[in-house]
Amino acid sequence: MNRLVVRNIGQLLTMDGAGVRAGATPEALLGLVEDGAIVVEDGKFVWVGREGELPGEFLAGAETRDAGGRVIMPGLVECHSHLIHAGSRAAEFEKRCGGLSYEEIARAGGGIASTVKATRESGWDALFTSGMARLDDFLRQGVTTVEVKSGYGLDLETELKMLETARSLRARHPVHVVPTFLGAHVVPPEMRSDRAKYVDLVCHEMIPEVASRGLAVFCDVFCEAGAFDLDESRRVLEAGLAHGLVPKVHAEQLTHSGGALLAAELGAASADHLDHATGEDAAAMASKGVAAVFLPTATFFLGKSKFPDGRAFVAAGTEIAVSTDYNPGSSNTRNLWLAATIACTHCGLTPDRALRAITVGGAKALRLNQSAGIIATGRAADFIMLSHTDWREILYNFGDSPVLETWVGGQSFSSRLTASSGTLP
Repeated sequence: MNRLVVRNIGQLLTMDGAGVRAGATPEALLGLVEDGAIVVEDGKFVWVGREGELPGEFLAGAETRDAGGRVIMPGLVECHSHLIHAGSRAAEFEKRCGGLSYEEIARAGGGIASTVKATRESGWDALFTSGMARLDDFLRQGVTTVEVKSGYGLDLETELKMLETARSLRARHPVHVVPTFLGAHVVPPEMRSDRAKYVDLVCHEMIPEVASRGLAVFCDVFCEAGAFDLDESRRVLEAGLAHGLVPKVHAEQLTHSGGALLAAELGAASADHLDHATGEDAAAMASKGVAAVFLPTATFFLGKSKFPDGRAFVAAGTEIAVSTDYNPGSSNTRNLWLAATIACTHCGLTPDRALRAITVGGAKALRLNQSAGIIATGRAADFIMLSHTDWREILYNFGDSPVLETWVGGQSFSSRLTASSGTLP
């Protein structure tokens, strides 16, 4: 038996609370337990509650930790990332700061296409090494589950290479990796004159091969002007469904494309971005249990002014998640805490809802709500100890990670939280 008891937890945020209903108190939304304690055995929580009610038998032979009155909460869930890629787009950032738009840069051959070129040319070892370093960085910041998309290959060989890299990362890194196929990211440059041929390639060659190898859980599509229209997006997602891949949609980022309603129609796990989504979109998604994933760091980094309307989604009863959208072009950050703060200041979320959005909300966007994002008896013991003693301080003190220690499956990975030297790939 391997038992850990953590005592003297000033505020235990279990996230095992009242759900998403409007008007819920912070205490209910956060599943707040004052003066808490947790017991972990063999990688799972076996007791959660107030320390004064902790049964004495759990202390016999246990390793005991004193939290010093600090906050403990579930490990964070990063539910939308483009972790695997090669190359840098720092020069494009410079151009955007000089006045060019993201769309203008893409039309000139930059944007996603430039990352595709670099990723196609990169070897598997380089993608794996950089992926491990980025996962280490997520772990430092208390992230214990990360969704990883393909989409920088746009040909069968490279898409498979990216997903095989994700599989290897999942086997060799403590962070839980959830793979998503995004062959329908954009049409590759060599096939822009024949869009239909590329959609056929995605539907009839890529998706069947990815599914047959068991390389992805989800099938995603970028439903947007300049990427894939509504009919093309539906074809891709229906092909994924036919091969057992759960739909996800990049929706309503730069324009209102209809992607959120498509996500509701197909019962997608989530619709992501949603800067231009409407109240009708929010209600439709809520009615079908589709999570709303806000990516405010992308909106911020692109210099856009239109953020998702969080209050509309709260009013509709939609489960909200927040993600960094980590990628080399439009959101080059792995700071999920910062994303949550921006969701408060620019999307209208309250801090309690934003904290929920980076834990149980993210888990629901990945359909992991039975295994991640919540501290509860029987769940995997993925949790973090923070430097704060009051949960209200967490997102107020923005920019830096508040994490002191991270546990994955009941095992501490504090030794991996030491800040890295140099620049991460």
